[in-house]
Amino acid sequence: GQPVGDGIGPMVVGKMMLNSKKEIISFQTVLSETKFEGRKLFLLKAEGPNSTVGRPSDALETIVSKNKLDAIIMIDAALKMEGEDSASVAQGFGAAIGGIGTERFQIEAIATNNHIPIFSIVVKQSVKEAITLMTKEIADQADNVRSQVYEMIQDNTKQGQSVLIIGVGNTAGVPQ
Repeated sequence: GQPVGDGIGPMVVGKMMLNSKKEIISFQTVLSETKFEGRKLFLLKAEGPNSTVGRPSDALETIVSKNKLDAIIMIDAALKMEGEDSASVAQGFGAAIGGIGTERFQIEAIATNNHIPIFSIVVKQSVKEAITLMTKEIADQADNVRSQVYEMIQDNTKQGQSVLIIGVGNTAGVPQ
């Protein structure tokens, strides 16, 4: 019942959706809507606290079919390089999602076809940290990452626009 390191993405988005209505949008995937400084936010994560990664690409397809998105922000764990500090945070562009590449390809194809830029934030960790109980250092980054998400929204969108925020990762022990 406790989160693993790979659950940092769902943890950040789960905290953002605490006081809003949730709905199942695709297999084991939860969507919530909220507002931030005149922007509509779609919050997406795997359904917790079960151990699943959900189907974010299926959910994205459904969301795009009904709404115009102006940006996508993905939050995930990333493998740190030797010598890098655990729980360090990096920002970038493109889909931040591991696995065999099918989900990443589908997400990037949908975004490309709809002219939606993808921004990403990753929390670096070792393989061991990703699959074992989340360390305090990684968990403590959740508020910092959430602040970076809001800053990214302010820097890259205008009032009246819509942003999808996807918390990628294993949502074991992470409710919404």
